Amino acid sequence: MIDQSFDPHRLLNLGNLLMIGGVLLLLIGVCGAYLFDQRLPLGTIVASHALVILGPTALKIGYVVRLLAQRQATLAA
Repeated sequence: MIDQSFDPHRLLNLGNLLMIGGVLLLLIGVCGAYLFDQRLPLGTIVASHALVILGPTALKIGYVVRLLAQRQATLAA
């Protein structure tokens, strides 16, 4: 059996970090893919476009982790 009881505060911190990281990845990707694309090599532009996809993914996962932490904290109270 897998123990699914996690500390809600740790999950909340993890969710916050994932959301902040997702926003940062998205901003870096947008800057590299659309603002500075004339000055960057092709590989960096491709990586920047990948960050435009990965950033919102991390943001959404962080949001779901935050919702899970808030639900667990509510049930524990």
